[in-house]
Amino acid sequence: MVPLEADTALVLLSAGQDSTTCLAWALDRFHRVETIGFEYGQRHGIEMELREPLRRKMAALNPDWALRLGPDRIIALDVLGRVSESALMADLPLGKRPDGLPATFVPGRNLVFFTFAAIVAYQRGLKHVVGGMCETDFSGYPDCRDDTIKALQAAINLGMDARLVLETPLMWIDKAATWRLAESLGGAALAELIRCETHSCYRGVRGTLHNWGHGCGLCDACVLRAKGWQAYAADRAARSTTRAAR
Repeated sequence: MVPLEADTALVLLSAGQDSTTCLAWALDRFHRVETIGFEYGQRHGIEMELREPLRRKMAALNPDWALRLGPDRIIALDVLGRVSESALMADLPLGKRPDGLPATFVPGRNLVFFTFAAIVAYQRGLKHVVGGMCETDFSGYPDCRDDTIKALQAAINLGMDARLVLETPLMWIDKAATWRLAESLGGAALAELIRCETHSCYRGVRGTLHNWGHGCGLCDACVLRAKGWQAYAADRAARSTTRAAR
């Protein structure tokens, strides 16, 4: 094992709004930041094509970020699609399952993601593993809950005899606050980059650029993103009016 360096991080980067904001959050705090992504047969596979261009454009926003941003890794986890059925990986109806969970729920997905990321971080000497899980404004996935992540951190550290920290900076904020966090970290340029260059739609629809970004506009991810953008845009307009009145 490489000794864990306190000022380092590995970010789970899907090229969605949340993970991109988390990457900015990590680049703002740690002197060395690497990224990891997962191919698991997701319908929205377009996200994998966007990751590297997005990394380059984020580095171009800030010279310090460019110096801190390290290598990227992609891990194939298509086994998830072979052991579970989900509307996130197959052409199945969206909506709710009979048990009330979203049809897009992939059992254990975030547990597997964090575990594999922790293995890589452990080998690379990276102390913090950063994910965009959120309990305040999410689609109802049980593996996004704070209790789940805390329990997983304890299990990982016990099993690896390590002191890794699983970071979830978005856990207690909604999508509007996520937009505001991005703006506070990288200014209007980062907010615009996230709007235009990231992808969150579960259906994988790119096409038209809406005021909140690309997507079908109907799936849970798009609805949450659009609602958050509307609240953020209204707040931004109010702040602009207040400044102009001073």
